[in-house]
Amino acid sequence: MQVNGKHFRTIWLEDDGWSVGIIDQTQLPHVFEVARLETLEDAAQAISTMQVRGAPLIGVTAAYGLCLALRQDPSDENLERAGEILVDTRPTAVNLRWAVESLRRAIDGMVGQERVEAAYSKASHIAEDDVATCRRLARHGAELIFEVADGKRGEAVNILTHCNAGWLATVDWGTALAPIYRAHEVGIPVHVWVDETRPRNQGAALTVWELAAHGVPCTLVADNAGGHLMQHRKVDLCIVGTDRTTVRGDVANKIGTYLKALAARDTGVPFYVAAPYSSIDWKLEDGLLEIPIEQRSGEELTQVRGMDNEGTMRTVSIAPPGTTAANFAFDVTPARLVTAIITDRGICPASREGLASLFPGRF
Repeated sequence: MQVNGKHFRTIWLEDDGWSVGIIDQTQLPHVFEVARLETLEDAAQAISTMQVRGAPLIGVTAAYGLCLALRQDPSDENLERAGEILVDTRPTAVNLRWAVESLRRAIDGMVGQERVEAAYSKASHIAEDDVATCRRLARHGAELIFEVADGKRGEAVNILTHCNAGWLATVDWGTALAPIYRAHEVGIPVHVWVDETRPRNQGAALTVWELAAHGVPCTLVADNAGGHLMQHRKVDLCIVGTDRTTVRGDVANKIGTYLKALAARDTGVPFYVAAPYSSIDWKLEDGLLEIPIEQRSGEELTQVRGMDNEGTMRTVSIAPPGTTAANFAFDVTPARLVTAIITDRGICPASREGLASLFPGRF
């Protein structure tokens, strides 16, 4: 995607061929900064503190984190330790475990420098595959926007999204925003309603920033405005991302997604989930019972970080001292509320049968 007219990815190998560069997303939207990861601990911290976030991106970061660990010590014991550390950083997103397991399989039986080089090769492949996957997903999802546009006679297609499932959540292109970027690039007029997405405000801080950087018209709204917009026919379709999707089509995504799905069902607005294959958990059936829901620090609720009128970054409290806060990072939207799942292989019903039609080898 574009930043001030220059193409960027969210993660890359530095010129030295071993350290890893990332965009520090905790500084956005006010400051565009990059950071350098040199150790396993750097990678784990980047994931846990959300310098990198979004299910596909944290998977790629974890793969490179294993590379950094093996560069220091390529033993089986260190590989096992590093994998456990990385998987424990964010429990809900299945991409993280998938990436770690994929890399471990790729280097099984290797030792020493051969193992390190193979690990870096596999991590780079995972990153490139994510870009290609999201590009394919963009093409399939854009067809849904084209269909709506055909009936609007030149008026903008209004799309509501939640949290950030764009370029910043992947290596490039994004998931939920990828079809929007594709439609925009071919000249379809689109407009995006962006939920602020509390806590952490990833819609306000990240989605608005990247849409604006790419020239896509968008409007920030309060989280609770989605139902109102749908009632008044100001939303043509909803597209959200996913951190984990079960084989029957249940979807874990940023907290508040379930409420948007309920509003969409009540008002007849199509509700789509953009899910690259790496976000589908082929081992889980019931999302409500089986998907672990991450609980993060209550300070993300009781405090807000931003830039004051003098250009200084500050953190302020918005709740009384000593407030007890429960910070559930995700909720689960049952498959019955999902109109369809947009994947890199096509669009299918949110069901075991639907996913089996696109991924027959998984069933």
